[in-house]
Amino acid sequence: MPKSSRKDPPKVPSAQGPTPGRAKPGRAVTWLDAPQEHDYPAAAAYLSLILTPRVIDAVIAALRDAPGAENAAKDILRASRLPLLDIANPHVAADLVKVRARQSLSPVLLIRGDAASDRPTIIADGYHRVCASYHANENTPIRVRIVDLPTIGRSR
Repeated sequence: MPKSSRKDPPKVPSAQGPTPGRAKPGRAVTWLDAPQEHDYPAAAAYLSLILTPRVIDAVIAALRDAPGAENAAKDILRASRLPLLDIANPHVAADLVKVRARQSLSPVLLIRGDAASDRPTIIADGYHRVCASYHANENTPIRVRIVDLPTIGRSR
């Protein structure tokens, strides 16, 4: 009988194996009710690269007062247009260790995008937490605080 010309696909290591820092598929991620205090200066430091100081002050004040909400990890990544960081990224791996240990993560700080002006959602703080949550379960509800970008003095 002739051999088939069909080749089996190469074996790929299982993503469910005992990779350090890897959460089990479907693992629940738990969240703190409010961001940690150090998240706000971290957000301001990142935002200083893209916004004026006056706008940053307004955004941080709004984020402090914003109510908590939840969005799926996959939706935050899509809205932000950022790539999913690999589990080998040290910050993502550290957050996955926290997920495995059932430690609550700090909510993610977001600035709402605008489809009409083609502006993506800005992850002001928590990009690594979003990626870790996605690796745990792409449908993970992520606790966020989200605000609109103020219209005052956006450019430098």
